[in-house]
Amino acid sequence: MESQKGSISRRKFIAATGGITFMVAGFGMFSKLAVGKSREIDQEKQVTAWVHLNTNGKVTIYNPAAEMGQGSMTALAVLIAEEMDADWAKVQIEYSPIDPAVYGRSWGRGRNGRGSMLTVGSATVRGYYENLRHAGAQARHVLLLNVSEKWNVPLKELSTIPGYVVHDRTNKKMSYGEIASFAKMPAQLPEIPESQLKNRNHYNLIGKNTPRFDVPSKVDGSAQFAMDVRLKNMVYAVISRSPVHGSKPTITNEKTIRNTSGILDVVTLDHGIGIIAESIELAISTKRRLKINWSTGVEAENHNSKKAYTDYEKIAGDKENRGKSIVHEGDVEAAFNAAKKTYSIDYRNDYVYHAQMEPLNAVVSISDDGSSAEVWAGTQGAPGARSAAAKALGLDESNVKLNPCYLGGGFGRRSMSDYVTEAALLAKSIKRPLKLIWTREDDLQYGAFRPISLQRMQAAVDENGNVSAWRHDIVGPGGGLLASGAKTEYYSFPNQQIVVKGVDHGIRTKHWRSVGHGPNKFAIESFIDEIASDQKINPLDFRLNLMKSFPRAIKVIKTAAEMADWYTKPAEGRAKGIAFGERSGSLVAGVCEISVNQSTGKIKVHKIWSVLDAGVVVQPDNAIAQMEGAIIFGLSSILHESITFKNGAVEQSNFHDYPLLRMSDAPESIEVKIIESEEEPSGIGEAGLPWVGGAIANAFATLTGQKLRHIPFTPDKVLKVLG
Repeated sequence: MESQKGSISRRKFIAATGGITFMVAGFGMFSKLAVGKSREIDQEKQVTAWVHLNTNGKVTIYNPAAEMGQGSMTALAVLIAEEMDADWAKVQIEYSPIDPAVYGRSWGRGRNGRGSMLTVGSATVRGYYENLRHAGAQARHVLLLNVSEKWNVPLKELSTIPGYVVHDRTNKKMSYGEIASFAKMPAQLPEIPESQLKNRNHYNLIGKNTPRFDVPSKVDGSAQFAMDVRLKNMVYAVISRSPVHGSKPTITNEKTIRNTSGILDVVTLDHGIGIIAESIELAISTKRRLKINWSTGVEAENHNSKKAYTDYEKIAGDKENRGKSIVHEGDVEAAFNAAKKTYSIDYRNDYVYHAQMEPLNAVVSISDDGSSAEVWAGTQGAPGARSAAAKALGLDESNVKLNPCYLGGGFGRRSMSDYVTEAALLAKSIKRPLKLIWTREDDLQYGAFRPISLQRMQAAVDENGNVSAWRHDIVGPGGGLLASGAKTEYYSFPNQQIVVKGVDHGIRTKHWRSVGHGPNKFAIESFIDEIASDQKINPLDFRLNLMKSFPRAIKVIKTAAEMADWYTKPAEGRAKGIAFGERSGSLVAGVCEISVNQSTGKIKVHKIWSVLDAGVVVQPDNAIAQMEGAIIFGLSSILHESITFKNGAVEQSNFHDYPLLRMSDAPESIEVKIIESEEEPSGIGEAGLPWVGGAIANAFATLTGQKLRHIPFTPDKVLKVLG
């Protein structure tokens, strides 16, 4: 696929197409929508088009979020199109300009008060929900107003159906395309109150299974990922990066490498040696011939992840180390001192790699005079990627154009921009369009991982069998990444303390799908089952008692139990486990049915039942697909995935020693039910993952009477536990 430089700007394109453009004057200003002829756009003002309506009836909606398979591109357009009453068959979706002040979501805005364009944390739909619905309603109002003036009829006599304004009394109608040919901006736009937005009973698109916009192009191969971009005179690059983070390279055979036919440049970076070649095959084969001496004395080289847990145990028990308090309610010490029984159990989780399908890559092309540049990248944060490229090139951001591409998986890894920085630095060296590609080995061995941690769970139970105190100490690297999901928001504990005791090994860590919710919910849900078992209480009943103040949570877990026929014993050799979780405002519960091969130690998950309460669900079929994907993602991490470090270097190199869940290991069935809700939307993309580990561990304990407390549950660990 050929991509051309020097494409016309968005504003020039809009001015050339005719019709009307619905405008947004800045972040948080969606309610102050204005409309004007496209050719009348004042290019001196910081005003950017959000929706363009052409005279042929085509509606172009600009998408501010990264599309990495989760369907956000379609969901956001649906919000506008619903309230605008657009004909979905005539909707076209394009990436918006990169301008957080205009296109940033209101939820999770930055410290500067501007909106965020980061596609992370399952925040996209919930972050844009109100603003985009209001923007669509304002656009609809403008169309009604113009027809009212054109036909000289009262506004209250007009209504809309998809793509048309209708005069209710005469049934006369006018298409949106025709309106675009004469529409003008009103002197003043009224606010559209919440009460005038569509009632859910009248939705045409929200809550319906609208076909995803991105799927056809992905099926026929026309969708553009950064890996697809090819430019005239483009060269290719790879980098041999530090085996131990922080060590610096000295190449000892540079002259030999440079004398290789087709090798264009050898570039020394702080963390590696870059090879620029006429072909990617030559670049990769030449990288294998590099002879590099790496500096020593960096902090990471002392890290051995398997031995780290011993140190973590000591840190967890060190009362002088108060750590960072996440929750401190009531008098925990007094409750423990007065308890009839106390519990203290440690849980562990290894580092985990993102393993996104499309390898990291970026394309950078610099103008002949070096004053501007263009970038193609699949990124979860387009503003950050553009900023990274500009900084590397020594340019102002306004002189760097970033073309967002589809992402072949993100999971938090592509919220970083290190690969864009590297591509920019190498392109600057060669002064030709350049594509940088990370091999799978590059990405795995120089990854940024979900951090390792030890979870010390402690609880006190009073004479009535109630949990009177709850203490959770989390030890590991990664700072704030560890705290996500540690709060027990839907369990009532009168006294509780949650603390993060951070360590720093000099290892790269990063957000990974559901961040800390995966390990934290695994520890919490396993611990709750262990207390319930010791108290001889059914784990579902035990949870329902803890949830008595949270009816939404009760409904979710009860529904999951009903789906799984919880109180009926499964077939011989199988057992069920239940767990609850929350992520990004969504409530999820699930049941797993498993068996264990006592000879090999392999756990087989046969069936999964899961329930989601995510408020209003914009695209139900897509939400189910996201839940299924997150569950499979969770299964893979719980049963297989582990990154280990020895002397600061990653011991794994590719999927032969970092195995993922295979199709043969997938459950026989995954049933997902969505709870109907009037609440505002909450996040879905990560919600299906956190509960999985606890449910499997709890099923294993029921089946074998033994406990699994260290994820992943690999066969060797299972055999060791079984004795």
